[in-house]
Amino acid sequence: MGQHAFYRYYQKCLGMHILRKIDAPEDKYLTVFMGYGREDNHLAVELTYNYGVLKYEIGTDLGHFGIAVPDVQKTLNEMREKGFLAPATTSVDLNKDVYAYIKDPDGYPFKLIQRKGMRERLWQASYKVADIDRSILFYQDAYGMFLLSRNDYPSSQKTFAYLGYNLDDTKATVIELECNYGVKEYTKGTGYVQMGISTDDVYETAYAAELQHARTIRPPGPLPGIPTKIYSCLDPDGWKTVSSL
Repeated sequence: MGQHAFYRYYQKCLGMHILRKIDAPEDKYLTVFMGYGREDNHLAVELTYNYGVLKYEIGTDLGHFGIAVPDVQKTLNEMREKGFLAPATTSVDLNKDVYAYIKDPDGYPFKLIQRKGMRERLWQASYKVADIDRSILFYQDAYGMFLLSRNDYPSSQKTFAYLGYNLDDTKATVIELECNYGVKEYTKGTGYVQMGISTDDVYETAYAAELQHARTIRPPGPLPGIPTKIYSCLDPDGWKTVSSL
């Protein structure tokens, strides 16, 4: 995909806006932050184009990014009218939500979820985990999230947990954790990098995360040359999170 073409799908098909760019030709990368609202109070997607890299592996561990739309069927029709690939019809998931899956040009999955009255359109990030109870405790105790709901489906051999920072899931992004019974390991992809979370104190976040057996990648502290402090770690399933102040 061309240097500037990789984010056009997000504009033309998904309706996102370019929030900011970091163009670093000397380091051979271009990063574009995209979303439906300002970065300081909405979830944003960080897309990085590395010069010369033509393909990444998706892996089996990434679930999807969820986009809330009032009418999934209408959205699919509009996508096809614009010339983008999209399913002809919708489906209903285990949670009784009307939905449809689409993929961006690099194969990353997006789930269009039918919800009305949502403040956050980029509403969900879904990750697969090996131990649902362990992961719930980690995101609660390490990152201070609330458990919004837990749905067990023994007949489908699945459990879903939903966590976030607002008890009203119509007003903020939620994290979906998917546990498939008996699956203890997933294939890690090479394209997905990290989730970013704001924090009031990176040192307290680091302490809380390490108590929950996070593996520290970068100790808490300031970044050289800019007034920002970060902490980076891996959760028990190897998902990377960067907390920043």
